[in-house]
Amino acid sequence: MLEHGGRLRAAARDFDIPLTDWLDLSTGIAPYGFNLPVVPADAWMRLPETEDELAATARDYYGAESLLPVSGSQAAIQVLPRLRRHSQVGIVSPCYGEHAEAWRREGHRISEFSEGAIPRTLDQLDVLVVVNPNNPTGRLLPPEQLLDWHARLAARGGWLVVDEAFMDPTPEHSLASYGHLPGLIVLRSFGKFFSMAGARLGFVLAEAELLRALGDALGPWPIAGPSRFIGTALLVDHQGQRRQRERLLADSERLAQLLTISGLPPTGGCGLFQWVVTEEADLLYEFLACQGILVRRFHYPPSLRFGLPSDEVGWSRLGCTLACYQEIRA
Repeated sequence: MLEHGGRLRAAARDFDIPLTDWLDLSTGIAPYGFNLPVVPADAWMRLPETEDELAATARDYYGAESLLPVSGSQAAIQVLPRLRRHSQVGIVSPCYGEHAEAWRREGHRISEFSEGAIPRTLDQLDVLVVVNPNNPTGRLLPPEQLLDWHARLAARGGWLVVDEAFMDPTPEHSLASYGHLPGLIVLRSFGKFFSMAGARLGFVLAEAELLRALGDALGPWPIAGPSRFIGTALLVDHQGQRRQRERLLADSERLAQLLTISGLPPTGGCGLFQWVVTEEADLLYEFLACQGILVRRFHYPPSLRFGLPSDEVGWSRLGCTLACYQEIRA
């Protein structure tokens, strides 16, 4: 199992700090959510039914012609490599580590490289995987560039897989409306923007034939009934989505400013996190953790990803702790 953010119980044990005393900034999940409707009893009592309104509501939200609800985009990441014969797969790196692991596990040949290497490697690839906005760098690639890569791959039966898990704050950059094109697969996460990671809900936007194959591979009832109900309700809450988007973008900018005045100017970021490359990543990670603040650490390059505090108490605590670190290191 790869290491991920959000392992708060492990941090509480390792640093001997009670679970309730932590400020968890490690996940990139929105720290505040929506007003939730009451889940009806039959959502718990009956098997989930795919004839509900979830898929149609999601198509409207994403502006997509065809999609498949899945139990989190992670489910699709694991299964998609099983739908191709052994292929040469390129991963734009650094990025979410599960992509390379999933393709490698199924016996595909993997190359990980930076964005700058794509022009000279694309013609040797069968599949290109891009996370946009990237996790953890926050790098956002323009749709025109991605569509050009897709066209070159699709012309010879290849795939472009675009993981848009962090795209909801900036939907104008999404490829969702192109998801029906052969050879283009767009992954969307429901949990991050809507602050519903525990619902385990996501969507795959792709041509109908590929979605049928993916659905067959995933099997029946991949999404719990309560998750289907909540997902449908929040996907039509347009006012809530607007408020969430405005708040996330404002708080992300606030976080960037806080890090900058603390001597840690972000190297990148998006509406849900900021990313700081620093040779002191290990030292700062340990210092923050000893104060009960958990962030996401990356070793290559040495860097930290900071999620957003949920309230003013959290903002003040982070600011004071970073100021203390500055004084110690001065």
